[in-house]
Amino acid sequence: MLKADGRDNLFNDFKDRVMRLPEDRLSHDTGDHVLNPDLGPYARWEGPPRDAAVLIPVIPRAFEPSVILTLRTPHLSSHAGQIAFPGGKIDREDDGAVQAALREAEEEIGLARHAVTPFAELAPYLTGSGYRVIPVIAEVDPDAKLVANPAEVADVFEVPLSFLMDPANHKTQSRVWEGKARYFYEMPFGERYIWGVTAGIVRSLYEAVHG
Repeated sequence: MLKADGRDNLFNDFKDRVMRLPEDRLSHDTGDHVLNPDLGPYARWEGPPRDAAVLIPVIPRAFEPSVILTLRTPHLSSHAGQIAFPGGKIDREDDGAVQAALREAEEEIGLARHAVTPFAELAPYLTGSGYRVIPVIAEVDPDAKLVANPAEVADVFEVPLSFLMDPANHKTQSRVWEGKARYFYEMPFGERYIWGVTAGIVRSLYEAVHG
């Protein structure tokens, strides 16, 4: 769990920890299969994995650093109504994961690229639906203006970084799929239910930073 004598130091402490991560913390894949090793990394997908990227946007607010999350609209074909990081597939036109994450954040929540400073990438997170997701951690200008794209995003909100980095808030839950209990992380935050891939990426970030 991240702690600092003054909250102004919390973001700098977090950033310093991330930027000094040893290579072995970033070289191994993580994913849904960690809690379900019998499934394999791409349980519900046949074929090569699909590359994607998400932005973990951290705002160094004076009172407490926070992380931007979105609530997806209920009509989307996948993960409808769920809480997510801004992100999506890496297109051919993208110059890698960082550019894809920045593009998606701009499209989804109006986050201007000049207001974002990426400083690290985590190991890929492998999902049961066949995605190889690269999380990109970035510092966001506290004055950045956010506007949700109503075609994709129902709401944009912030969660304290300290809440996400507190393992006491990382709950393990299960649901039955194909006759077996399948496990995942959940991190309820007030009325917000953070779970699945998003919670799994948060947990991967925590484990990378705190080992």
